[in-house]
Amino acid sequence: MCIRDRVIEGGYFSGGVRVEINQDKCTSCGECERVCKFSAVEKKDIAGEVKFFIDPIACEGCGTCLLVCEDDAIKTEDAINGEWFISDTRLGPMSHAKLGVAEENSGRLVTLVRNNGSRIAGEKGIDGVLIDGAPGTGCPVISSLTGADYALIVTEPTVSGIHDLKRVLEVTRHFNIPAGVVVNKYDLNEKMTERVKELAQNKNIEFIGVIPYDKKFTQAQMQGLSVVEYDKGPLSENIRHIWNKVNKNFIKKT
Repeated sequence: MCIRDRVIEGGYFSGGVRVEINQDKCTSCGECERVCKFSAVEKKDIAGEVKFFIDPIACEGCGTCLLVCEDDAIKTEDAINGEWFISDTRLGPMSHAKLGVAEENSGRLVTLVRNNGSRIAGEKGIDGVLIDGAPGTGCPVISSLTGADYALIVTEPTVSGIHDLKRVLEVTRHFNIPAGVVVNKYDLNEKMTERVKELAQNKNIEFIGVIPYDKKFTQAQMQGLSVVEYDKGPLSENIRHIWNKVNKNFIKKT
């Protein structure tokens, strides 16, 4: 985030529960260890006495141990998995978040970010919201696509890039979301870029354009600027051309 941006609202995100065993109540019956499917219950010998503990990293917070414990020794509390923010930036309001290290439920955090963005847009009379989705096809991607009017899929000219592109196109088709394709760093392998174009044509998906590999992207980031602010040449014109095509599709759908 640029130093000129300002966080105006924020809070903690809880997407699950944290589990502990109350050693004062535990009778070391071992039922929690027996039913745990994630091997999150650890058995330790403490001064010749068997004790059970929960590994917080392995635990998925499913609550099965809580159900089987007859000694009421399982304690649960809301887990803090990350933080969410709403910022005032030089380009307008932004809803964003930070997931904790090795934390789960990123899909639910994306949903929170998306809902906050929609709320702020409604309060400020903004017609549309741009959502930056995560790579791949997992929970965060599905969460970011929910309710979208249009999806711009950015891929790279590699075997793995084409593989992931096919999977994302399956997701957008499943949710009936119109999509377009852009190839980033297209000039690193122009033969693979042509394969992406052919794939888009065969899938009846609009090929929006290409973006070359250029160190100006990194230089712009180092200055805390977008590339279209930093560069006034052909690279920025190319980005604007892509945006105009996407914007036209977006306006058509809304």
